[in-house]
This record gives sequence, C-alpha cells and structure tokens, in this order.
Amino acid sequence: MPAPSARRLSAVKAAPVADKRDAILRAAIKVFARSGFFQSQVADVARVAGVAAGTVYLYFRSKDDLLVSIFDRTMKDAIAEGRAALAGVTDPVDRLRRMARLHLDRLGRDRDLAVVVQVELRQSIKFMERFSSTHLQDYLNLIRRTIADGQAAGAFRTDVSANTAAKVFFGALDETATNWMLSRRKYSLSGEADNVVDLLIGGLGR
Repeated sequence: MPAPSARRLSAVKAAPVADKRDAILRAAIKVFARSGFFQSQVADVARVAGVAAGTVYLYFRSKDDLLVSIFDRTMKDAIAEGRAALAGVTDPVDRLRRMARLHLDRLGRDRDLAVVVQVELRQSIKFMERFSSTHLQDYLNLIRRTIADGQAAGAFRTDVSANTAAKVFFGALDETATNWMLSRRKYSLSGEADNVVDLLIGGLGR
C-alpha cells in the first residue's frame, strides 16, 4: 500500500486533470450550442477552454468523443441523481414527480446543455443509435421500474406496458424541454414537471 504522503501526492495530481477535463467539456457544450456541432472545430473548443488544441486530444480522441462524453456525463449524473432522489420514496406518483422535476431542472439550469442534448445530439443516426443503447436505457429503466412498481401496488392500470409508458413519459419530458428551449417566452422549465406527470397519471390511473 502506498505511503500516506504518496497517496496525497496522487490526489493532488489527479485533481487538476479532472478540472481540466471538466473545463474542456464545459467549453465544448458552449461551442456546440452556439455554433452547432458540425460547424465547430476542436480548436474552437480549445480556445474557449483556454488550452492548446493539442491539450484537448490528451483527454478526448476527437470532436465526436467530446460529444459522446457530454452525453455520457449528463446521463450518468441524471441516473445518479435519480437514484438518490428516489431512495426511500415508495409512492409511485411521488417518484415520478421527483424524476420529472430533476429532468427538467437539469436542462432548465443550463440552456447550452439543453441545446446540445435536445438538438445537436440528434442530428446524426450514428450518435442516436449509440446513445439509445447505452445510458439512455438505464435511465428509461428507472422510469419503467417506478411505473411497474405502481402497477404492482394497484396505483396504475396494468393493461398498459410499463415499458411503453416509460417511453411516453420520457418523450413528454423531452418535448417539454425542447419547447422551452425554442420558446421566446421566459418561464420555469422545472415548473412544467407536474403538468407532465398529471397528464401521464390521467392516462394510467384507474
């Protein structure tokens, strides 16, 4: 086992690496949102991040890898936050409300991230196929399990597929976020969460 001083030195060295990688990702979100993914260059991201273009390649293989990493980090954070928010909550409707608020609040706090997730990620079949088979499935499973638990408890009708209902729920949140992003009207995106849940419950309720 490394000596305590060696472990401390390792932690000190690791922190700047994580900080620089995060700074590059944040810069990529801003550049892709403002200029569009296909019109952007790695050099643009480096300039906004305040690093040399070669430094970006120390952390990411390509511009595509930057976009993939943005999605991966966003979905990992969403899944972790969702699991934490649902811990100890048994009421299925309350669980759905918490998930809806988290989903919309995350995008509502960062319009650039919303643009990248809602628009830029969807302009390539290659990206969409990859995303649909990775963390998005884990995220949908959180929703599906909540709905299935509600069906088992008798709170939701059982003649509707929990898998289909989860996709409908995600689709409603997704479209709500897109409308907010495109709207010229200023309003709270997370404030729309209850409307989405109420609409779903109205279709699932007995």
